[in-house]
Amino acid sequence: MTLEKNNTFTLTNNNSGESFELPVFKGSVGPDVIDIRKLYGDTNCFTYDPGFTSTGSCESKITYIDGDEGILLYRGYPIDQLADNSDYLETCYLLLFGDLPNQSQKESFVNDITHHTMLHEQFNTFFHGFRRDAHPMAVMCGVVGALSAFYHDSLDINDPHHRMVSSYRLIAKVPTIAAQAYKYSVGQPFITPRNDLGFAENFLHMMFATPAEDYVVSKTLAKAMDRILILHADHEQNASTSTVRLAGSSGANPFACIAAGIASLWGPAHGGANEAVLKMLNEIGDVSKIPSFIKKAKDKDDPFRLMGFGHRVYKNFDPRAKVMQQSCHEVLDELGIKGEPLLDLAMELERIALEDEYFVNRKLYPNVDFYSGIIFKAIGIPETMFTVLFAVARTVGWISQWNEMIEDPTQKIGRPRQLYLGENKRDYIELSNR
Repeated sequence: MTLEKNNTFTLTNNNSGESFELPVFKGSVGPDVIDIRKLYGDTNCFTYDPGFTSTGSCESKITYIDGDEGILLYRGYPIDQLADNSDYLETCYLLLFGDLPNQSQKESFVNDITHHTMLHEQFNTFFHGFRRDAHPMAVMCGVVGALSAFYHDSLDINDPHHRMVSSYRLIAKVPTIAAQAYKYSVGQPFITPRNDLGFAENFLHMMFATPAEDYVVSKTLAKAMDRILILHADHEQNASTSTVRLAGSSGANPFACIAAGIASLWGPAHGGANEAVLKMLNEIGDVSKIPSFIKKAKDKDDPFRLMGFGHRVYKNFDPRAKVMQQSCHEVLDELGIKGEPLLDLAMELERIALEDEYFVNRKLYPNVDFYSGIIFKAIGIPETMFTVLFAVARTVGWISQWNEMIEDPTQKIGRPRQLYLGENKRDYIELSNR
């Protein structure tokens, strides 16, 4: 589908009486957009939109979100259908290339990703340059950015083959880097990838296996991890994706761009939501204290908020949460966890949120971060790794968006404007006269 002019929007300057016609374009679905590219040239005015929440910065065919209706589509496919029927690498292929693969395409893609999972041996030395108590996200930023120093044979962003090789390397190697960041943080030996394991299964094996004994990954846990990866693979033009696109607009190599996305994701307002859920549960502490915290959450004059309930984008039920809820209960059943205070507390909070009139009327349902945090806790993944796993999942979304931007002839280097409120021109005063 191409950009299609739908109408025009008339802008009138009340001071001068001049009117300006702005084109209105219609996408395949979603709200129309007003084309303001010539606004400054015609009117000598910029738009003012802090956070760019009302500004479309690009055309995209990858992901569509309707927050009011609770819809998330990858290349047109509903997220729940993909999470129930697909797997992560098939979803990666879909995001990268636009269509689901046939049998031979999938086998070839899986084979290529599988055989790119190993890291250059010198990375072991690179890891040991970090303090042993370094946050895993700090390690991720550094190591992913350093990939361009090791794999500089595929950095020509104008060469489609180079872009494909870099894309495959990132999807394949980021989980290995993430697992090694975890191993380094706990002082355990690095576990090399295994080509006989599936993507999520291999990641869990690298996380939890040790040379001292065999480790068999539970099929239920691997399926839950695979679903988590699918559900977080892309989410339209959020902060980290926009960061990747902005960095890429300068012509920066893909490894640097993904490292920039990881840095953006590290912010607590973006990638730290499921970690915040666990911190909230720790703050509540006991099931018996839930009523008092529910009361605090309902008090509009109290700053306390229940983390993991509702969503800034989805004004209805988070479509990813429905799938994650099922996986959450499957994991807890598989592990047979009984009497774990934090998880018991979480399940009681879930029950209240799904039944309490206050939450139901306001559509403050448990979201994907609520359930993913519980799953990570149950599996034994520490809170410092929660955002790292988010980065593992989102790498394919970032690289798909980056590829789309590179191939888009309308894109140019990002250059947001500003509303300047500083001093006007001043003459320099010699130091002795100040």
